[in-house]
Parts: sequence; C-alpha cells; structure tokens
Amino acid sequence: MVNKKKVAIVGSVGLPANYGGFETMVYYLTKHKNAEVDFTVYCQSIPKEQRLKEYNGSKLIYLPLKANGAQSIIYDVVSIMLSWFKYDSILILGTGGSLVLPFLKIFKKTKTIINFGGLEWKRDKWSKFGQWFLKLTEKVAIKNATVIVADNQHFCDYIFEQYGKKSVLIEYGGDHTTKKEITKDLIEKYPYLNKPYDVSVSRAQVDNNLHMVLDAYVKLPNRNLVLISNYDKFEYGRDLKVKYANYPNIFLQDAVYNLHELDVIRSNSIVYIHSHTFCGTAPSLVEAMNLSLPIISFKVETNLKTTEEKALFFSDSTELKKIIEGLTSEKEKELAISMKEIASRRYTWERISSKYVEVF
Repeated sequence: MVNKKKVAIVGSVGLPANYGGFETMVYYLTKHKNAEVDFTVYCQSIPKEQRLKEYNGSKLIYLPLKANGAQSIIYDVVSIMLSWFKYDSILILGTGGSLVLPFLKIFKKTKTIINFGGLEWKRDKWSKFGQWFLKLTEKVAIKNATVIVADNQHFCDYIFEQYGKKSVLIEYGGDHTTKKEITKDLIEKYPYLNKPYDVSVSRAQVDNNLHMVLDAYVKLPNRNLVLISNYDKFEYGRDLKVKYANYPNIFLQDAVYNLHELDVIRSNSIVYIHSHTFCGTAPSLVEAMNLSLPIISFKVETNLKTTEEKALFFSDSTELKKIIEGLTSEKEKELAISMKEIASRRYTWERISSKYVEVF
C-alpha cells in the first residue's frame, strides 16, 4: 500500500473554484491529483448550508475569514498555522502570510512550497507602505521556503538575481477552455456577437493598460473591440466607461463570470489583445492561446516568455493601432497556429499537475 503524501493547500478562496487564477489552479490540481497525494484545501468563510466536506476527492476546511481584502493576510497566516503540524507539505499560494514562517520553523520543519505569485508590490495601486510590506513578505517567503515555485521564467530569473535562490518553473494550464458556438439567446444578450470583433479581458487596473487598448480602437473605427472588465470596482474603470461610452465600435462589457458565456465571447473573436504588465504567465493569456486565437500582447518580459516571443507586441496605443492595421487573414492564421502549438506543449493542466506532484 502506497503511503500517501498529505498536502495542504492554503492561500486560495477555496473550492469549488470561482473565477480566479489560483482558484482555477487548485481545482485542476485536485482534479488531476496523483494517487500518491492526499489534498486538504483551506477555504474562506461561506454560509454553513453551502459548505462541502469534500470536493474532487479532497478534504475542505473552512475558516471564519475572507481570502481577499482586509482579512487576507490574517486568513493566510491562520491557514498556515493550522496546517503546519498536520501535513507533510504545505502549498502556499502567494507570499502574504509568510511572516509567520520563521517562528513556525522553530517548532517543526514542514516542507513548504510557496507559489511566488508575482511582483505584486510593483503595482501602482499600492501605497508606499503597501509596496514595502509586500516586498518584505516576498523576501521572508523566499528565504524560508523549502521550494519556490514561479509561474514565469522571468520570475525565476528575478528570484535568482535578487535572492540567489533557484526556483521551479510551473506555469498555468489553459486547456479547460474550448471553442463554443454562438447561440441565438446569447446574441440577444451580447449583440456584438453578430459582428466580427477583437477581444480583451482585464481587471480594471491602470497597469493592465485598458486605456492604451481603447485609445488604439478609437482610431480604428472599422474594427470592433469587446473589452471585458470589472469596470465598476475601480475608479479607473468607472472613468473609462464614461470616456469611451459613445464609440460605436467599442463595447465595454462588464465582467462575465459565466465561463461558458466567456468562452463563447473569446473563442469567436478574430484577435485577442493581452495588455497586462505585471502578470506572470497570465491565465487569461494561456486560455486565449489554447483557443487558437492570434495574440497581440503588451511588450514586457513575462508576456514575451509566455508566448516564446512569437506573438505580436506593442508598447503604446500607436504601435497597437499599426499592428492591427497591418494584419492579414494569413498572418492571423499563422499566429493562431503558433499560439495553439505552444499552449498544447506547455499549458495543459495534466502537465502542470504532474510538475506540482514532483515538488510535494
């Protein structure tokens, strides 16, 4: 009989997975789980009647805390403390709760796999104190982790250059997305599905460069853009809604959390515009690549690495406009084939799950 490794996963909202990179990853890690691994997933507070004991064959433990917002650090710290003495390994998603690690290590040396998450402290949305605190948690996490996982080669390079430590590259899967047919009822709900259009999906944060994409399409009146975002959650997004509301070729679509509908919108577009600055291997990008969409991406190291420099790249709205004007159906087809080939080779959940099992 095989002695199963007991692994706790902390730092996500929990299961069943809602929209989100870490949550999707936890779902597929537990779905594709190896016979040698026994998972327990720590979950945020939800009403008692909605709680499940198990999901995907993994045990669920609920805390009376929320995974995001003001309680997120406490949620991470409590999850780590509760799991420290009970499991062979702990997979910690993000570095927010890492300040507790040096103290716990005094009592027991539990194998700690930390998913680095990314250069969150660089984002403009944080205050000076917020940036300092996030940089501190990054430093403590990397110093105290048994294994550091990074989801992009650029982050692996950064960790080695900054801290002199090696990390394991494990990206995200994108093969849970599939091409979906447009139906009559969805055309009624999303009338732009009746026209040819390009698509982009982003949170409404300044560093995701939504304004840059919108500025380019203002000057491309014969090309339609569907830009999906949580506009109302941020002042930046609300301002964009006002500024770009009256352009007939621009469709400012509020966030779509129904994954079937999102797949319909994305998979039937002509081109996918990826405008994120600070994401590592962005889930939205590898999903678009898996859908065989031609990719035009903002030019930063992480996006260059994810697409193996085979996408088309822009640094400002003028460059983006010029790229789109120069597109031909032949170039779009060539890009689509190239992106799908990379996605099939690198960004599948079976491959990602097996790489995690190797580090547990």
